[in-house]
Amino acid sequence: MSAKKPSSRPSAPTAVKSQTAKSVTAQAQPSKTKAKLQPALTTRIEIAPPPVDDATLVEIFSRLRAADPEPRSELEYINPYTLLVAVVLSAQATDKSVNLATAPLFALADTPQKMLALGEEQVRHFIRTIGLFNTKAKNVIALSRILVERHGGEVPREAEALEVLPGVGTKTASVVLNVAFGIPRIAVDTHIFRVSNRIPLFPASTTDKVQAGLEARVPEPFRLNAHHWLILHGRYTCKARRPECPRCAIADLCRYPSKTLALTPISDGE
Repeated sequence: MSAKKPSSRPSAPTAVKSQTAKSVTAQAQPSKTKAKLQPALTTRIEIAPPPVDDATLVEIFSRLRAADPEPRSELEYINPYTLLVAVVLSAQATDKSVNLATAPLFALADTPQKMLALGEEQVRHFIRTIGLFNTKAKNVIALSRILVERHGGEVPREAEALEVLPGVGTKTASVVLNVAFGIPRIAVDTHIFRVSNRIPLFPASTTDKVQAGLEARVPEPFRLNAHHWLILHGRYTCKARRPECPRCAIADLCRYPSKTLALTPISDGE
């Protein structure tokens, strides 16, 4: 056999090795652009202010109480049962949309017995304009059945008994206990979570932690209505995207670093 002549072209592995070496060399060199941007990114980090002191906390709730002495839930209900259903339906939905759906529903079914007689299909029909209406209709029927079978058709006054009902969590149970039975619980939704961390009243990473902190911090004379004052404040004044600080009754007590004090004050009629 005759020997093959060696090829004059570089072998494929050699070429790949050469390209890989160049790529590794390029990656090993630090980017001048990244090096310049890094200090700027570091300086943007903001340190959250400490919670307001006890005297300021009392002043905050005194002003909120003066502005609205008898706050009420914006959900419309007839009795503790209809309140429970309304709060379950309000998850990821506005109070307005829930009220529009529940007005005709509660006219026909204002007790768990009547809701069971109405049936899941009819409940679904009434609440079809609310988000997640299929799941919520099932939960309403399921919790109604449990109330009839285990509680004689009555809404229990214990958080533990409420929280095992389908569609009911800590927030829903706290709202029902507070509004229906006058038990001083502070249910924390997205609005209260934002307000508590902004002012800050009690900064924390979860709604459960904020609720525990607020219930421990808020003085007893304000605790029953604190839920309403904070949720209404967050819904209409301390808004998520652009808080209306010029119309805020506690703007001078708030330590939120991104206040909108440069905005033109908004009149009550607007």
